[in-house]
Formats: sequence, structure tokens, C-alpha cells
Amino acid sequence: MHPYQATKRTALVTGANSGLGKAIATALAAENTRVGLVVRDRERGEKAIEDIRAATGNDDLHLFVADLADQSAIRAMAQAVQQRFEHLHLLVNNAGSAFPERRLSPQGIECAMAVNHLAPFLLTNLLLDLLKASAPARIVNVGTRIDTSLDFDDLNWERRPYRMMRGYGQSKLGNLHFTFELARRLQGSGVTVNCVFPGVFKSNLGGTDGAQGFFLKLFARLGGWAIPSAQRAARRVLYLANAPELAEVSGQYFGDRRTIPAPAQALDADANRRLWQISETLTAEQGTAGG
Repeated sequence: MHPYQATKRTALVTGANSGLGKAIATALAAENTRVGLVVRDRERGEKAIEDIRAATGNDDLHLFVADLADQSAIRAMAQAVQQRFEHLHLLVNNAGSAFPERRLSPQGIECAMAVNHLAPFLLTNLLLDLLKASAPARIVNVGTRIDTSLDFDDLNWERRPYRMMRGYGQSKLGNLHFTFELARRLQGSGVTVNCVFPGVFKSNLGGTDGAQGFFLKLFARLGGWAIPSAQRAARRVLYLANAPELAEVSGQYFGDRRTIPAPAQALDADANRRLWQISETLTAEQGTAGG
């Protein structure tokens, strides 16, 4: 049992079948937390649960399958979580992806924006009542560190030539806008939300031709530095999830156990509200928090 949780702690981790998400889920399971794993592929998810159970001895593991590019799948998955869990004390929005070419989600949204920003926006809001009822509760959004800005007039890449890293960076910047605006709306609720940059680490993000491949090639050119493991990167996320001293800290952007500067646009409260309003529209304004 977590030291400051009266009932058995329950956590939900997206993108939990491999890499950083699996490392986070494994560490939480080792603390005897009830862990829900959100995955896209059922077979890979079942294998991840077998691995985590073998590593930790924790049988309280639950699988939820959803393609996070598809809002209808997110809604169905959120409903399944609400039916399965009577409490939710921790939500880790970890899943992310990069796409070498522009592609559209079932709702007609560019996929990096759909998976990296709109999926955590929608899922969090759908689960917000459960989180509030379970307070104290925490939301941790896994971000990145790319100094960029959102083009509010072309979020769907209809006017510009699509560039993978630009699309990825813009969508992940959405995590910061979302974190800061959500923190404002959650004041006094007993639910905190923070964003963390886990650092560059070994993962399968976007495949070998995707964003992870780009970073690994860049590091190799800079001298072949050792790339940290997902387990090491998970420590940054777990600090936000677990640290008693962060119980009331909200609306912050963390690196390795300390706050780091956010891109200028993400510090603009008007821009945060603007993206929230756009996100409500793009998710049909269902299941979103008021304020």
C-alpha cells in the first residue's frame, strides 16, 4: 500500500506493453499497486502482464485494449476502466508515437496529434470524475523537450508539407498546454497534474525510421554516448507518481527530479485555453472538464 493512500492504490498506464510504459507498470506493480495496462495489441499486452507478474509476483494486473488514435476506442476503454476500478489514484499518460508521413485517424485528425495530445486529453477527462472521487490522486503526462510552437491555424497539417519531427514536437507540446490548463481547472480538487520529460532512452517510438531512430542516430553522431534504458527513464516518471513532497505540486514541468523551463508558448495562459477549446471541439466536447 502506498504510504499516503488509505485504500489499495490503483494506477493506469498507457502504452504499457513495452519500453517506458512497461518499466513504469513493472515498478508500480512491485509496490503492490493495482495496475491497469492500456495497450493497442492484446497479444503483446498479455505477454507484458505475464512478464510483470513473473518479475513482481503481483497478480492484480488488468489489461485494457484500445487504439489511442481512435476516439471511439478511447471512450470504450475508459468505460471499461470505470467498470473495473472503484478507485483510480494515478493516471500516467505515457503512450506516444511518431509517423514518418502524414496519416489521419478514424476521426480525420493527423495521427501524431490524435495519439500524443488528443488521446490523453480525452482519456483524462473521461476519467476525471473517478480521479476526483479517489483523491488524493495524480496525473502524470509524459512529454518531451523540443523547443517549438503550435501552429493553431494548421494543427491538422493541411496547408504545410508534413515533417515527422515537427509533427511529433507540436503534438507533444500539446501535453504541456494541456497540463498547465488542467492544473488551473483542478485547483482545490485533490487531483494534481504534472508533465515530465523522461530524457532520451531506448524505445521503439515510431519504429527504426521514427522519432526514436532520429534521436539514436543523432546521439551516435555526437560521439556514441550510452543511451539510458527505459527502466532508468522510468525513475523520472515514478518520482512524480510517488514522491510525498509532490503531493500538492501541480502544473509543473519536470526533468530529473526538478522543474525545467517550458517552451514560451506553453507558458501563455491564453494559448493553453485556446488549445483546450480546440481539443474539446476535436473530441466532440464529450466527457471534458468544466471550468
